[in-house]
Amino acid sequence: MGKFLRYDRPMITSMVQGTTPERVIELIKKSDALGADAFGIQTCKLEEKDRNIETYRRIFAAAEGKPTYVTNYRKGENRHTSLDDEKIGEHIIDIARAGATLVDVMGDLYDRHPDELTTDPAAIDKQKRLIERIHAEGAEVLMSSHTMKYMEADRVLEIAMAQKERGADIIKIVTYANSEEEQLENLKTSLVLERELGAPFLLLAGGECNIHRRLGPMFGASMWLCVAEHDEHATPVQPLISQVKAICENIK
Repeated sequence: MGKFLRYDRPMITSMVQGTTPERVIELIKKSDALGADAFGIQTCKLEEKDRNIETYRRIFAAAEGKPTYVTNYRKGENRHTSLDDEKIGEHIIDIARAGATLVDVMGDLYDRHPDELTTDPAAIDKQKRLIERIHAEGAEVLMSSHTMKYMEADRVLEIAMAQKERGADIIKIVTYANSEEEQLENLKTSLVLERELGAPFLLLAGGECNIHRRLGPMFGASMWLCVAEHDEHATPVQPLISQVKAICENIK
């Protein structure tokens, strides 16, 4: 099984959102030139005709051996009902089979939940079996829970432990901060995860998050999620690769 993370320092992962394979490859090349360690490819932005193993192999080849982290969320061309989560799960298998290093499994796959972490035993069992199949294809698994609301450290740790128990190799939780004080509390929560979780993690937030998004890896997070440029499809709160590189060079 390929390994996504490097363990001498946090990864600089460039998130790539394009509506065509050509634009995705262009952003991969730009990110590589800027010094990205890995590429995060959000397949839900692609048109249905381009969402296939052959296209993914072409995209992954453009990474030239660097790790790829691939998402398949319920948005963009993937605006499905919960009944189509089976289709999303099977497509994740195709992504792993095409050669992705790391694939994202939503924490509420097979049973939608406000905190994006199902508590339904049948859905949890299906997630575990999906993760086993992904591992059999040679890929690692990141499980994600986008709660998009501020949460105390105890609740964040509870979600993280649940993801770990389901077999995820990397834990990802996205919360929120309504104030600078809550942003600082999120950084403290990162320290709690580093001390208690015993697994690589990525804690992010929306809202007041500029400091958190830039300094999170200094508090235990395994990677930055950043962008080569802020085009119309990029996530605005994700910092530029150039900004992250400056942080790496000036904070040891």
